[in-house]
Amino acid sequence: MKVDISIYRGYMNNKELIISGHVFKSWAPSQYSIERRAIKHAFSILKMFTVKPLSNEKVTLQFQGESVSTKTMKDGYFNFRIPFDKPLTSGWYPCSVRCDYGKFNIVTNGEILKPHTGRYGIISDIDDTFLISHSSNIFKKLYVMLTQNIDKRKIFDDVPSHYQALSMAGLKDNNSFNSFFYVSSSEWNLYSFIVAIANKYRLPKAVVKLKKIKTGLGDFFFTGGGSHDHKFEKIKDIISFYPELDYVLLGDDSQKDPYLYERICKVFPKNIKAIYIRQTGNKPKEKVKSILKNVRSLNVKYLYFNNSSDAIAHSKDIGIIEK
Repeated sequence: MKVDISIYRGYMNNKELIISGHVFKSWAPSQYSIERRAIKHAFSILKMFTVKPLSNEKVTLQFQGESVSTKTMKDGYFNFRIPFDKPLTSGWYPCSVRCDYGKFNIVTNGEILKPHTGRYGIISDIDDTFLISHSSNIFKKLYVMLTQNIDKRKIFDDVPSHYQALSMAGLKDNNSFNSFFYVSSSEWNLYSFIVAIANKYRLPKAVVKLKKIKTGLGDFFFTGGGSHDHKFEKIKDIISFYPELDYVLLGDDSQKDPYLYERICKVFPKNIKAIYIRQTGNKPKEKVKSILKNVRSLNVKYLYFNNSSDAIAHSKDIGIIEK
């Protein structure tokens, strides 16, 4: 019998910290190689979606001399949201989570971000915003997932330059950075793959927020689908957690990002600095153009773009990044 833990990057402000993960009665999705080729790669991806979560199991977080316990949800998910006001300098800090299951004593290491005093928070979607995924065509999306390992998966040109510039936007200290969050309708099953893609292309290190984990092959064929309201809730939670920041939102027109971002602007009328929506088809979508015109009426800058080079130029024009 195998017990395994996945921990996802956590984050804190001056009053509390948040970190989450899953406990499995199987290998965690991260244990399957994303570097294998051909049929072996497809097998790894499918195995990521056939995990067996452990419900109502005790897990203990160890961080900076604190020890706090909770129990997993029905889907094996655990979430620590605890008061924490110990003064720490900015940066990433190690932590660990332990699960005692029968004779097994499993400990997995994670990390928690104490943000630098930045000017902006950057919130980006993943599929078809920076990672080429073909989300609007489920068959093509699944084909790409099953046949292209991490060596073959591509991101859009100039995304690293734009994201790295946004990471430093408004800051004079080269040792500081704005906080990045990747919020997607991809499931937690793909967390390790997303982190590896970001590392491969030298995208800013980010807190990653994904959709409820899936546990069967039948679920795999609907990956990334269904309601996207969870993204709205996660983005709302991030902005509420760091209300002092101005935010840049990046998404695409393949699913619901324009609609979600419009709602966010209405809830946080003073926090959203700019919205970037990538055009994924041959021509702009009229409904998206209409939504973005309404965003402009809320005094939020926007760009509906094909190429990230245009997004970089726009960020310079409106004064987010230096010319």
